[in-house]
Amino acid sequence: MRGRRIVTAVAAGAALVAGIPATGQASAGAVDHTGADGPALSQQRPIDWHGCRTGPADELGGALDAAKARCGTITVPLDYRLPGGRTITIAISRIKATDPGRRRGALLINPGGPGATGVEQVLLNQNMPAVAARYDLIGMDPRFVGRSTPMRCRWTTDTFLRSAGPNRRTFDDGVALMRKLAAGCAQGDRDLLPHASTRNTARDMDVIRAALGEPKLSYLGYSYGTYLGAVYTQMFGARADRVVLDSAVDPGVYGPGLISRNAPAITAALRRWAGWAADHDDEYGLGDTTAEVLATVDRIDRAAARRPLRVGAYRIDAHVVPYLLFVRLYDDSAEAYAGLAAEARVLAAAARGAASVPPPSLKEFLAGLFTGAGAATDRAGAPILCADRAVSRDPGTYFRDIQAHRADEPLFGPLTRNITPCAFWPTAPAEPATTVGNHVPMLIVGADGDPATPYPGQRAMRRALTGSRMVTLSGAFRHGVYLAAGNTCVDATVDRYLVDGVLPGGDVTCGTPGGTTG
Repeated sequence: MRGRRIVTAVAAGAALVAGIPATGQASAGAVDHTGADGPALSQQRPIDWHGCRTGPADELGGALDAAKARCGTITVPLDYRLPGGRTITIAISRIKATDPGRRRGALLINPGGPGATGVEQVLLNQNMPAVAARYDLIGMDPRFVGRSTPMRCRWTTDTFLRSAGPNRRTFDDGVALMRKLAAGCAQGDRDLLPHASTRNTARDMDVIRAALGEPKLSYLGYSYGTYLGAVYTQMFGARADRVVLDSAVDPGVYGPGLISRNAPAITAALRRWAGWAADHDDEYGLGDTTAEVLATVDRIDRAAARRPLRVGAYRIDAHVVPYLLFVRLYDDSAEAYAGLAAEARVLAAAARGAASVPPPSLKEFLAGLFTGAGAATDRAGAPILCADRAVSRDPGTYFRDIQAHRADEPLFGPLTRNITPCAFWPTAPAEPATTVGNHVPMLIVGADGDPATPYPGQRAMRRALTGSRMVTLSGAFRHGVYLAAGNTCVDATVDRYLVDGVLPGGDVTCGTPGGTTG
């Protein structure tokens, strides 16, 4: 699942080794002792803060420098069970609190993914001035991502996400691709793969906390970042200060099957967009009712299943159409809806056999999908998912699941329930997945129509974190709420918690005028 890009302009051996259980689930109540107060910290030197720009072509570094950010690295163990062994570096950024006299501490921000870079997240300072006054904002490129020690997966695509298509033949084509992608990571840095886990990233976070000289760490995480934040509180709860989780994943489902239950939520988001497109039929010609627009989408999907659609230099088949729709439904603003409508108009023309030229947004999407160009968040994220939880290695398991749900999830079920490279991963997880369940106070926020982290999963995270409160943006079909939806109720509630430490007395619902955020 692609990371939420919040900044735009904006398992043998001893039963317990260094706090890591050798068998079973990671203890829900155990404190991890392999973080910053253990051997890792003894290797840590003071952070050498410096400018962020690495050269003339480094636009991100230039933007960070212009915002008066400073960048640095910390050194952490590749394997926390071997603290004296091989090390890797983690890239971080910082913008200091603008009101030093009232500074509370450090707020680390993670945009999700898994696999998304994070050093740029300090640029959120311009959108959260009250928070930026009280906290040093900290960005982090997680291990093996971005400017941190890299991991090479030899892919010619930016993501493993594909639909299984309409039948066993198309499913088997996808299986072959997943084998190839897994082999591409095995041929790269295979020795790094077992250590890409979320638990290790949480340990890295705690090393960052200590290197900053902070007794506690505050945190803002979006999407996958909510799981990372929950794992941090599970492992280092006494060191967590104020924690905000936006668009929370279901902690019991998280792993390679992260989106396996998403089809109903994606379908609902598609229907909402179709209603908008019907209201703008004069411009896009997709149909003047919701049903007609959905029928146009169905014709596009069926045509792509019969023969790949010719769109510019690319060929779009049934593996691609559902995925394109899914990622375009992360945002329910009018601008995002218009972008999807323009792309759907091109695909509808291609489905009729007409010559079609992709708009720039679609051309960029297809270039990433077919060549690996661009940010490739999912290429960096696959090793994290596969290191976090083992999955079935029998392709038939996935096909049977797809078939069992094909009638009620015809368009998106073959996407969300499809096989992943983790079924063929060359290494096993080095430790069990984390069982999330604690009483650390924190704030969870999310939209009840979120297609990427559906609301039932958000509520599951709320139940697991019994010290939390939840803010729901009602009637919104989007992924990412705080500082992203333009909702004063949500933003003010989060700001009050981060600035003043005030959690709501109970769960809160914020409305959206007309049921939309655009």
